This record gives sequence, C-alpha cells and structure tokens, in this order.
Amino acid sequence: MSSTHAQVGNENDQVNNALRLVLIDYSNPRQAKDLVDLLDSYAKDPAGGGEGLADAVKRQLPSALAQRPDAFSVIAYVDDKPAGLINCFEGFSTFACKPLVNIHDVVVRPEFRGRKISHRLLEKVEELARNRGACKLTLEVVEGNVPARKSYEKYGFAPYELDPAMGKALFWEKKLT
Repeated sequence: MSSTHAQVGNENDQVNNALRLVLIDYSNPRQAKDLVDLLDSYAKDPAGGGEGLADAVKRQLPSALAQRPDAFSVIAYVDDKPAGLINCFEGFSTFACKPLVNIHDVVVRPEFRGRKISHRLLEKVEELARNRGACKLTLEVVEGNVPARKSYEKYGFAPYELDPAMGKALFWEKKLT
C-alpha cells in the first residue's frame, strides 16, 4: 500500500502544529513502528482493555496487515509526531450488495486529544471508503468510553435498528482461543 499525505489545517493547532494524515505503507519501518506504538498505547488504556500488546503481536502486526488486501490504516502526525491512528477493514453489505468499511481501532494519544484529530482521521477514512464504493462506515465503541461516543455522534455515527420493534443492533463476540 502506498503512502499518501494530506495537509489538514486545524483551528485548535498553533501555527507550527501541522497535521499530516498518512495512508500507511505497512512495509515502511517508521510507519510500521508508529502504528504498533499507537495501537499499544491504546491497548494499555482502560478503553482498550488495559493491557499492552503481546510482543509477538508487536513484531507481526504490520506484516500481517500488509497481507490483508481488505486492510488499510491512517496515521495522523502533528509536527511529525505520531498523534492518532485508525485501522480499517473492508467488508461487504449483503443488503446493499456493496462494500462497507469497518473502523476497527481509533487511537488519539492523550496529549493530542481535544484537537479534533479523530474527526480528521474519520474524514480521511470516509473519503477512502467513498473511493472504494462503500455504502457505509461501521465501528464499535464501549459504553463507558463517553468521550469517544460523543465524538462519533458528532461525526454522524449512531446505533442502528432495522425495525424499531426489534430494537437496536448489538455487537457480540465469541473468542476462539
């Protein structure tokens, strides 16, 4: 996957704080390291489970993502420092007969929060999803992560239901270990 750059101005940034969005090239050593570091910081946060990534995951993740044609990631750099990350996977909506993009991880380092970096990342993902012909973006968020929920709602995400009588959709999992 090739790297693309987009300069994005942010009214909350000081003059020298340039925000740069990069579509990750998983084979680029710096971008691969930044991806792992950002994801590890998220995993250590209570909203990410409170435990860092296993050493094997840290070593293998960039190359494993590179092998998945449905995967793409975007890093936000502020003054050339990794500030945020989104990992995405293309899926398929059988009801729409079109691709969809699932946003799997959204990370903004604590020192960069409050600058709308997650919205800039979401804008880039939405642009990439539209270019792929996707019909929608999906994501999951834990109930207790109120700041993330508010951010996603401001961006236009909402719980969904097909029929009000059936209630809202729930995201469940069954671990296979």
